[in-house]
Amino acid sequence: MKDLFPGTCVAPSGEFIYGIHKPRFKATNLRKNDYIVDLGRTSNQDTVNNAENFPKRDVKVSAGAWIFEIPNAFPFMGATFILKSKADQTVDGCNPFRELSQRADPKSPLPDLQTQSRPAMLSLASSSTDPKLLGALAERSCEFIYDESTDIVSGRFYQQDDAGHLSPAISDHHLFQLVSNNPFLPDSYKRQMVLIPGVQGKSPIVGEYMEGDTHIWEYLRENSYIPWGHYAANMAHDAVRYRISSLTSKDVSGLRHLYYQRIYVQLAAELGLPAPTGRKVLSGDELENLRLSLLGELEQRTKSGGELPFNTVIWGQNYGFDLSVSGYRLGGSHQQIHQQFALVRTDMPLYVGGENEKSSRSMPTYAQGDRIAQFTKTYKEKIGKGFFETYLQAIQNNKRMDGRLDKASDLIIYQDEYVLVFVPKAQRSQGEIQIMSKVRCGNIVDAETRVRHSLDRAIMLTMKILENLGAEIFTAFEISKRLDNLDRDQRLLYCFFPRHPQSPGGFSEFQQRWINNHYPEDFAKSCRDELGKIMEQG
Repeated sequence: MKDLFPGTCVAPSGEFIYGIHKPRFKATNLRKNDYIVDLGRTSNQDTVNNAENFPKRDVKVSAGAWIFEIPNAFPFMGATFILKSKADQTVDGCNPFRELSQRADPKSPLPDLQTQSRPAMLSLASSSTDPKLLGALAERSCEFIYDESTDIVSGRFYQQDDAGHLSPAISDHHLFQLVSNNPFLPDSYKRQMVLIPGVQGKSPIVGEYMEGDTHIWEYLRENSYIPWGHYAANMAHDAVRYRISSLTSKDVSGLRHLYYQRIYVQLAAELGLPAPTGRKVLSGDELENLRLSLLGELEQRTKSGGELPFNTVIWGQNYGFDLSVSGYRLGGSHQQIHQQFALVRTDMPLYVGGENEKSSRSMPTYAQGDRIAQFTKTYKEKIGKGFFETYLQAIQNNKRMDGRLDKASDLIIYQDEYVLVFVPKAQRSQGEIQIMSKVRCGNIVDAETRVRHSLDRAIMLTMKILENLGAEIFTAFEISKRLDNLDRDQRLLYCFFPRHPQSPGGFSEFQQRWINNHYPEDFAKSCRDELGKIMEQG
């Protein structure tokens, strides 16, 4: 198997392969001095020290715990390592988020903020569920204007900088960020602090979606970290959605509609195709007709060797926010449920040696999907089978690594005719979930109406499952093939990365050595259990 195709856990037979480490070694003790001190006391007043940290002789490990090493399905995504002794403990109840700290009791007496230290106030701003306390904290973070008749917050004080620019007056930025992201802050404060268009900057709104209680703004971020700008579809100030549990299927459909609409319309303009005009939302039929026009034009240009100015799409979202009392940001998110998306240039001018005025060469832009395309091409050349076809087979044929037949062996959480929601065999996050197209669809231009609807529903269910399990912060992103890639095997892929409270990331992750404490099958079962509850609730 090693000589046939190294680097992936997907074998040509449609099965997963992995390695097992069974450590036996001796560690030479080279320490000169000891530093044994008391660390504290137990409830029984027993002294606790660190003597075990300072062995007197060499350390011998004769039968270390087994460690499973699973190459990621895609070799450039590294490998996952599972400590068997840890994973065995979670076989009957796998929920990596159960140890999340509980929020403060809303029935507890309100503290006197005048006597609270700043770290204590930051902690309350993050953890409290008491609307009155959070309102008081909001008032300490910035200056409000109040309605004289109702005494309800009605506006903000603004300050002018040396250049004459106006901005809302904020007295404590960290406190402001924490309290404005707390779902339990009264909506009247949320709107004035972060939700009403304009309170966070002057980014133009270039799209809108409204249906029933669903209302979404689409912002253009001109000076974006994504070259050529990007777009952000945010739930509006009158459709407050701080928690996934408050998100409706119409909300997700609206957010995704703005994504499809923007990409299709912008791409049509770049290709010189006629597109619907006027300040309105495209209907479902208009969207699909435009997609079909794009698909035909892209196929024709690709086969004839024609160039595309943009040939890649980016989509992603962050959910959840937290800030340590030291000011260290633990999650990056807009307050509302939102999504970001953009078109990416096909290539870019190449400059060398600091000479930035002229360029006679170009180079391809970065796209994560290119790595998958390179790998699957090599896989097909060496194996003679399409990788994704084989990968789907391996997921369907999955067996537990611990050999137990009395426990769940299924990695699949949810599926329909078009998409699959599953736990990857080699998770890169404690709680990673992926969504993959079952049909031959490598990007959203390939995705017909039914596929798009299936993707939208799968995304909503995945977010709700993660929140039900207790995840408070996660990042999600799409990996797609370039629009001029004719490979029909590469599938559209969505990755959801929760940030685990006990393993927020470190050097192992930078080396793409992903650490987990559970078997993927057990986490998949926990997800299916939560999915059952979600379905029962309608």
